[in-house]
Amino acid sequence: MSVLLAKTLRSTTFRVALLCILIFGAVVIALFAYVYWATSSFVMSRSDGGIEADTAALAATYRRSGRDGLIEAINKLLGDQQNLGERIYLLADRSLKPLAGNLDSWPANLADTPGLADFAASDADLRARRLRHLRAMLVTLPDGSRLLAGRDVDDLGRFAARMHLALALAVLLIFTLAGVASVAVTRRTVGRIESVNATTRAIMQSGLGERVPLRGTQDEWDQLAGNLNSMLDRIEALMGEVKQVTDNVAHDLRTPLTRIRGRLEKACIGGRNPQSDQLLLDDTMADLDDVLRMFASLTRISQVEASNRTAAFRCVDLVEIAQAVVELFDAAAEDRGVRLTVTAARPVPITGDRDLLFDALANLVDNAIKHGRGAGQVVVDIRMSADCAVVSICDEGPGIPADQHQLVFRRFYRLERSRSTPGNGLGLSLVAAVARLHEAGIKLGDNAPGLKVELLFPAARPSPEKSDTAFAGSGDTRVTG
Repeated sequence: MSVLLAKTLRSTTFRVALLCILIFGAVVIALFAYVYWATSSFVMSRSDGGIEADTAALAATYRRSGRDGLIEAINKLLGDQQNLGERIYLLADRSLKPLAGNLDSWPANLADTPGLADFAASDADLRARRLRHLRAMLVTLPDGSRLLAGRDVDDLGRFAARMHLALALAVLLIFTLAGVASVAVTRRTVGRIESVNATTRAIMQSGLGERVPLRGTQDEWDQLAGNLNSMLDRIEALMGEVKQVTDNVAHDLRTPLTRIRGRLEKACIGGRNPQSDQLLLDDTMADLDDVLRMFASLTRISQVEASNRTAAFRCVDLVEIAQAVVELFDAAAEDRGVRLTVTAARPVPITGDRDLLFDALANLVDNAIKHGRGAGQVVVDIRMSADCAVVSICDEGPGIPADQHQLVFRRFYRLERSRSTPGNGLGLSLVAAVARLHEAGIKLGDNAPGLKVELLFPAARPSPEKSDTAFAGSGDTRVTG
């Protein structure tokens, strides 16, 4: 726990959180300061306006009725207790001796300068009660008398004190909550990052079997952990495929290379015979051709998976490609007595690479002829469904068990009954690579009897400028071999 807390306090997330807290705190303090300044300014301006109005009214009374009239007006104001409120009045002569008002003496700290001034309640005794904070306006009358009219502004002082206390408590509370929240959030973040780091360290030490633990919260961290685990699953699967490919390559190369070495050793020991030497060379070249075809297939699959072949995509007709494939395998089908047929209701355009699509369909048709029933039938059907173009290749052979439908697309994978048949187990791997490049789906099903392979391509409208064919005609197309 202490190690995790230390990492939390040293983390970049925590420093960013502290910076955000400081910025937020500064904004809150500035907001409170503005509210305090605006409120106090408003209250003070209203108080000053009332003081100035009272002073002007008393000065006008002096001008009309003289000092005696002013004294009478002040006494009348003091007698009206209902409207007196927090007001203070004082009229003093030249020697500052009180003549009228509710102050017993002239405030000691109040200068002779006319205008608004503040003074403490301890400097003046009010007949009604003592006040802590007073604000008044001083006016010197023509006869040398001094008039003081003011208000009690102690409420403003209490308001300011409460605002200061509220601001201090708010800042303390904000920083406390923000600090706790930042530590909690940062600790959670650091904890999840540490779990990812721990998993990566375990993977580096023990292999790809480890996975990032999920907490079931379905938050962004669980999503990240799920994506990382999916990536690790994919990497593990690819590594398994690489190992399988390596083992299969070694296994498939051992037999022809052993035969080649045996023939060469036999030729080296035995005498020279033109006829047997020629036979040995022919057999050796046939074995080497098989090896080269295997490597050519591997290279072809790697090119399809790694290269950006979508740059060569254009609008092509699946019916035209299927017809070309059927024509290519017409002789092979005839040798086995297989009836090879392609059916289509109309041109079926898609966007893709014609050469790769030709190779994929050729591999499927070749497999159907090789593994189908002799003197049976192979049907290549192309149709347009609601949202995709479908190519179906159906044979009447033994089919593929359902539990091996996904396995047959691995490189070099071959069914036990097919090991005596010529081939290297790379044909369906090439079909799968072409399908992924074209974002097509592959389905294997039962043809009752036989195997049904379906390729589902995203549909596309033919475009004249990038079309591979004119797509002329819309009647039924049927080619039979």
